[in-house]
Amino acid sequence: MKKAILFFAVLFIFETGMAQPETTDAEAKAAISKLAFIAGKWKGSGWMMGRDRTKAEFNQAENIQFKLDSTILLIEGMGKTNGTVIHDALAIVSYNKDKSEYAFQSFLHTGRKGTFKAELKGEKLYWYPSDNMRYIIWINEKGQWYETGEYNREGQWFQFFEMTLDKTE
Repeated sequence: MKKAILFFAVLFIFETGMAQPETTDAEAKAAISKLAFIAGKWKGSGWMMGRDRTKAEFNQAENIQFKLDSTILLIEGMGKTNGTVIHDALAIVSYNKDKSEYAFQSFLHTGRKGTFKAELKGEKLYWYPSDNMRYIIWINEKGQWYETGEYNREGQWFQFFEMTLDKTE
């Protein structure tokens, strides 16, 4: 008899919990909404410096969308050189309210992936694949997506990446 009562009590709690609509995480939504400046579809070009210090140019397209009731930002990027895919990536930017910080989860077509620290400084999104590397995304004075990549060597930041994109949608 006790098992039957326990079963029905658990079933009642489970069903009433499921019937209640879940509410959106307002804090995460507010934090992610601050990244609206990069939402949309973008196209343009850029360059990346190889280890041999040779610049390689590419064409890039980015599709940035809010997902999950605007509590995360989905970033899809595709880079090509002479019709060949050189960069195929997906990233999810979320907000960890326990730590009061952004997280940047990146997935590459090569199988590489990781979760990295990210922060918003004014109107610039910084994300850090390592302690010595950072990418900075902002909208320049022409309304273009402008992104740089920098490497820190002995306290000095050196640029190895630059991308400028125009908003198409």
